[in-house]
Amino acid sequence: MYHSALGTDTGGSVRLPAAYNDIFGFKPSYGLVSRWGVVAYANSLDTVGYMAKDVHTLRLLHHELGSLDAYDEKDPTSLNLATRKRIRQAVKAQKRQGSIRFGVPTEYNIEELSPIVREVWLETLQRLRSAGHTVHPVSLPSTRQALSAYYVLAPAEASSNLAKYDGVRYGNHPPDATPSTHTQLFAKTRKHGFGEEVRRRILLGAYSLSADAIDNYFMQAQRIRRLVVKDFDAIFAMPNVLMTDEASPGAEDSDTANVETTVDAIICPTAPTLAPTLGEIARQAPLDAYAGDVFTVPASLAGLPAISVPMSPSTAISMPQGVQSVGMQIITQYGDDEACLDYAALLSSLA
Repeated sequence: MYHSALGTDTGGSVRLPAAYNDIFGFKPSYGLVSRWGVVAYANSLDTVGYMAKDVHTLRLLHHELGSLDAYDEKDPTSLNLATRKRIRQAVKAQKRQGSIRFGVPTEYNIEELSPIVREVWLETLQRLRSAGHTVHPVSLPSTRQALSAYYVLAPAEASSNLAKYDGVRYGNHPPDATPSTHTQLFAKTRKHGFGEEVRRRILLGAYSLSADAIDNYFMQAQRIRRLVVKDFDAIFAMPNVLMTDEASPGAEDSDTANVETTVDAIICPTAPTLAPTLGEIARQAPLDAYAGDVFTVPASLAGLPAISVPMSPSTAISMPQGVQSVGMQIITQYGDDEACLDYAALLSSLA
């Protein structure tokens, strides 16, 4: 019997819970898994992901049991068969042999990083070196603005998607909401049906899409998103099959790619801190809560496959009571999902 769960990962909603609960959380490449039947939050980011206690179960779920990695004509964001074929060809052309090249983003070594998370990260890198793999510093400069861009784009899309929950055809209809005017009905319904955080994001998204703000916020966020994709493409050895005109190094001829300046995967913490307590969450300001997504959002903006792997530290690292592991995230190039799972299995074997 295999125990697993599905979830929607928009900016880390599969990987972060997995990191906090000592399990694996996998977000496939955007468009590989059908979203048919999923209530949309942010269409260009939402990705169906999986959670399980081991990589083997994730692999079965993705490729074999039910074949979730398949084209679905009912989902307009599902990758068509031609693109899936190009991905398979690009993966096959990599001819990976020997040691794996892991990239460590220098921008991810932030001041807010918990000392325990930093220690486990360094220990994980040392274990990879001891196993014969190599670790290389890489730069993802645009990811410094990725979190800000995400919290403009996601609320904007959410504002549009949730507009239909107005109490007319969709949404709760509170008893005191009378249809004397549509404005009154909409206001009472949305206040009654949405929580404080949801209302905050809807208002933020509505503002960023307004005529006065769209150029300064939404359009700028879209530009940052494109830069984030370019940053990832510049460091991965495998080309991004979706960017044929702006290919990554070696995209046109993988045999001529400079393997000394590219990597197979990125490894970094899934979250900057350990799981917060209920008391800490109650005391958090909204911006503090958003900061927890700082390492998961870049892969979401670029649509890349990413997985959180629970890493148990050595006895030399003192862990808080009840905490058994720290989530380490592996990110690979778009479409390189199988390698992402392979590297996760490798990392798990070193835990």
